[in-house]
Amino acid sequence: MAQAPTTHLRHFDQELEQLKSKLLAMSALVEAAVYRSITAVVQKDRKLAEEVLQNEPRINKMEIDVDELSISLLALQQPMARDLRLIVAALKINTDLERMGDLAVSIAERAINLMKDPIVQAQVDIPYIGGLVQSMVRKALDAFVTKDAELARSVLASDDAVDNLRTAFYHELTSFMQREPEHVPQGVNLLAVVRNLERIADHATNIAEDVLFYVKGIDVRHHSETTTGNMAPDPPI
Repeated sequence: MAQAPTTHLRHFDQELEQLKSKLLAMSALVEAAVYRSITAVVQKDRKLAEEVLQNEPRINKMEIDVDELSISLLALQQPMARDLRLIVAALKINTDLERMGDLAVSIAERAINLMKDPIVQAQVDIPYIGGLVQSMVRKALDAFVTKDAELARSVLASDDAVDNLRTAFYHELTSFMQREPEHVPQGVNLLAVVRNLERIADHATNIAEDVLFYVKGIDVRHHSETTTGNMAPDPPI
């Protein structure tokens, strides 16, 4: 009987590792979807766009699996301190990842639409903003894996740059469509791509905030830093 608590803790640790593994597997799929959708736009690659569409059900299934495991751990194990923060962060990151997958699908669909029309010369640097967004996604996910608070903070610092590019590209594309109304369909599709990229960056920022919550026990939403009440940082050992 004396071994029961130890066995229970070992089982709980195994389930936590399983949760992290499921979340990381989903992260890899989402990161690949974002990369493929951007590349499909830039290179007019239909095969990559279709791969994004085909993989969406896998991402959706993983979201359900992570949710179910997280809720089970919360309900049955009553975790405390960092373990509780990990599970709460996993639930939130899971939602952001699924939405990023949806946005990658939207970009892939726009990529296919753009393949149907002539190439336009609007001054919108999709590779540049796409590269920034991919970097944010990669850093946010790496920060979660390595528990790197400073890497997470670097993602927050990049968000304004993407927002500024989105605004500049919006003005360029609206001016372009006014000058060349025959290219409005292409302009609308490019606008949607830029908007979806900006939203992916927002979700990467959310993940970085969740990493800071998990690692440091602080809430940095709305540019504030407050320690979370019952989920405060673990005491020093």
